[in-house]
Amino acid sequence: EIFAAQSFSKNFGLYNERVGHLTYVTSDSVASAKVKSQMSIIVRRLWSNPPNHGCRIVATVLNNPALYSEWKDNVKTMADRVISMRQALFQALRRLGTPGTWEHLVKQIGLFSFTGLKKTQVELLRSKFHIYVISDGRINMCGLTPTNVDYVASSMHSVLVDSQ
Repeated sequence: EIFAAQSFSKNFGLYNERVGHLTYVTSDSVASAKVKSQMSIIVRRLWSNPPNHGCRIVATVLNNPALYSEWKDNVKTMADRVISMRQALFQALRRLGTPGTWEHLVKQIGLFSFTGLKKTQVELLRSKFHIYVISDGRINMCGLTPTNVDYVASSMHSVLVDSQ
């Protein structure tokens, strides 16, 4: 038995619409009926009539060959950009001789990357260099650009060296 949730908020740029779905597989029809009943109660408490703008946008894009092709190209462009920024940050940190191993930056996938920075280092990065990283050390790779990646890397380097 399994529950699987999928969000389309990021890959369709529909952050306010919260487009996604929940799929569940049960071992028998009795269990399925029970899950459906509980899900109906939960959904009813959350919203009586959920918004459908986002799902209409997704359906339009996925069912129109030209729009679908354009969307796939756009997703590929953004994915390639994130990969290139991961690589650029990795190379800059290595070039600086920054303490630690940084291969995880290029092995991870997605918009965020775990840096390994501690909360105190993140706070220093924020207060001293005005670089905003989530307190647990994750960085949004989309915030990196070819013009700021060296600054981010040198700031991370400084924070890591100073805290040793």
